[in-house]
Amino acid sequence: MNYFVVSESDHNALVAAAYSKRGYLEDEASDAARLCAEAARHGIRTHNAIKALHLDELLGSGSQGCVPGAEIIKKPSRFSAVEVWDAQRKLGQSTGYRALERCIELADTHGVGIVAVDNAFHYLWGGGYMVEAARRGYIAYTNCTSALAEVVPFQGKFATLGTNPHSWGFPTTDAIGFPMVVDWATSVVAFGRVEQFKREGMELPPNAAVDADGNPTQDPHKAAALMPFGAHKGYGLSLINEIVAGLIGGSLPTLRSRWIDEDDGEERAPCFFFQVIHPDAISSGVFAQNRNQAENIKAVIDDILDHGNENCMLPGQMEAEAAALSKTHGGLLFSEAELKEFNELSIECGLEPWDKDSLKEVTV
Repeated sequence: MNYFVVSESDHNALVAAAYSKRGYLEDEASDAARLCAEAARHGIRTHNAIKALHLDELLGSGSQGCVPGAEIIKKPSRFSAVEVWDAQRKLGQSTGYRALERCIELADTHGVGIVAVDNAFHYLWGGGYMVEAARRGYIAYTNCTSALAEVVPFQGKFATLGTNPHSWGFPTTDAIGFPMVVDWATSVVAFGRVEQFKREGMELPPNAAVDADGNPTQDPHKAAALMPFGAHKGYGLSLINEIVAGLIGGSLPTLRSRWIDEDDGEERAPCFFFQVIHPDAISSGVFAQNRNQAENIKAVIDDILDHGNENCMLPGQMEAEAAALSKTHGGLLFSEAELKEFNELSIECGLEPWDKDSLKEVTV
């Protein structure tokens, strides 16, 4: 497939301008552009700036789901390694980066740090925060409840769950050359993939979505709701996010992002959960063959990929390969359809559109 190479600085300037135009503060616009660039660099086409701004238009600053310039409130807690925040519907990317940094600070002191976030707005690509933590040498985990209930429970008929992603990061760069990141929505595909397939004129995989009548469809234009991956297994993992959110303060999934004028006492915003563990905190200090912790991780992974398994792919490998391509070509890679949407955004922001003819074109 052919892609056009856009410099990260040009990308970030446009994305930040788009967020600023919508009323976000400079640091919020910068955080948004940063995460969108991370998604694009790692080949996460479902959660790049196009998805981020579309989500903001539909459910964020264009609705009641996000409040530009909101201040995070730290709630009282008797636990020194755990913090609970009321995000007051602050931009999700800014909230996510702040939660991650605070977890790292807590982990440096206590071995583990947790930040639970109530009243949030969606933080987009959870894996982006995990890549950052793992790059810096930490074990990390995050989950969130999605902005909308779009997934039908296993053996159900009506969408009452979010796509509810889980994301883990592991500091394995020394062992395998890149951070291992396990990151997935608990549906067969995310709705961002549906939008991508619409743009690219592609069909959805089988048993990924249903139409308005509840019948399976591979046509992304007819997809009305999604299905959990792995039947009951994906359903169970999706349910975890809803239960964790319920413990934090989140309310009914079917009300999320469905705002009404009067106050009925219900919450309608997502919740986040972040956890960071310092590797030293879980080390026994005793490893076979006198290996240290990093050498032991490498030995474990080498054993898993031995015995005829040499061609198996590790979680995060595709993203690392995409990031290597971005580095090789000196910028972020976008399809022609994506370029068209970015140029429409440029016009909206009063900026000069990117000249396709002047951009480097590569085939991947």
